[in-house]
Amino acid sequence: MLVLLPPSEGKAAAGSGAALDLARLSLPELTPARERVLESLVGLCAEPDGERARELLGLSPGQGEEVARNARLTRAPALPAGRLYTGVLYDALDLPTLAPAARRAAQRAVLVFSGLWGAVRLTDRIPPYRCPVGARLPGLGGLAAYWRRAMTGPLAEAAGRGLVLDLRSGAYGAMWQPSGPLAERTAAVRVLHEREVDGVPTRSVVSHFNKATKGRLLRDLLAAGARPRDPEQLVAALRDLKYTVEAEEPAPGRPRRLDVVVTEL
Repeated sequence: MLVLLPPSEGKAAAGSGAALDLARLSLPELTPARERVLESLVGLCAEPDGERARELLGLSPGQGEEVARNARLTRAPALPAGRLYTGVLYDALDLPTLAPAARRAAQRAVLVFSGLWGAVRLTDRIPPYRCPVGARLPGLGGLAAYWRRAMTGPLAEAAGRGLVLDLRSGAYGAMWQPSGPLAERTAAVRVLHEREVDGVPTRSVVSHFNKATKGRLLRDLLAAGARPRDPEQLVAALRDLKYTVEAEEPAPGRPRRLDVVVTEL
């Protein structure tokens, strides 16, 4: 199973130990593409007043330290991606408290997508950064399109012949989408909150709790030792874990969408 996660805006404040070494990151086929993004981002953020960097990265005037930190990325201390990301999904996943076998399974299965790194494993050491996938960097343009060109081969190889569990948000989903037979082994999860409004059942997507539910869902799969090999087995595993899951009908050459319905937030 390959699990695709988004990054989080929330990150650890600082790394510790050695600085970034691009050559040691997973998916080494992405190294040249990572080098170009890193060079463009660091150069942009090293400009004297930081105004263009804030504009292109979508930062406010009060976030100047984010720009300064990006300018130091090549020499900043790094830490494992599994400790770097601290947002809602990662809080719910709570990697440090997983049993050792489940934690090792997460390290093998999970890829975290990133506007800067493309995709990294939880064990890859990277420094804190700010580079949303919606940014447009000098010489590169939009990052989603940039990474889409670079990731087709490496991601298909990483997926192998098993299930791809896609828990990414839409922006990061645009960086890579499986095709052909691989798409048919892909399950894209959406979380819906169901409640009654004036006596009528109503469903909606709620961003914060969507992330939390995805983190808990992945944690529960890992803790249970589940090893689904296709979307049908994933549906069965989630239902065994007491999730309410509605699966759309499979379509040739397309990922299978699974709706996880929750009534409590």
